[in-house]
Amino acid sequence: MRRMRVVEEWTEAPLERFVTESGARLTLLMTPAGQVLAQHGFTRAVDVMAAASLGAAIMATGRELARMLEEAEFSALAHQGRRHGIFLGSLEGPRGPLLALVVYGADSSEGLVQLFFEELIDSLAAAAVPPAAMRRPLLAADFERELNESLASLFGR
Repeated sequence: MRRMRVVEEWTEAPLERFVTESGARLTLLMTPAGQVLAQHGFTRAVDVMAAASLGAAIMATGRELARMLEEAEFSALAHQGRRHGIFLGSLEGPRGPLLALVVYGADSSEGLVQLFFEELIDSLAAAAVPPAAMRRPLLAADFERELNESLASLFGR
């Protein structure tokens, strides 16, 4: 069973390389609004929706806290639990700002994820985005319909 699912084909190769090199168990690549472009490791659409919503909200909260503290924007947040770690980072993709949410286990580390996250940023920036995809906005005017279509695409429904 293929564990990588993409809505935007240009994200597939960079994300596959990142997952393989970093040892990530779960990964979401999404817009700051939570629109999923690609995912790895999730088996249920409801989990993708929940993780994307929470990840987008966490980064929005971090941006607002940074603004209130008159600090530079927080570009990454991390948390290490007993069995798993979570890394949430922002990046500039060829079509605008993106977020990556990564869950890793004991066979990886925050440092390893951060190292390969930097390579993911470079790979996505260099990705060959088809001209038709460049003309289409990442966040559609009818976001809810687009979200349902993205989830259907990610889970083959």
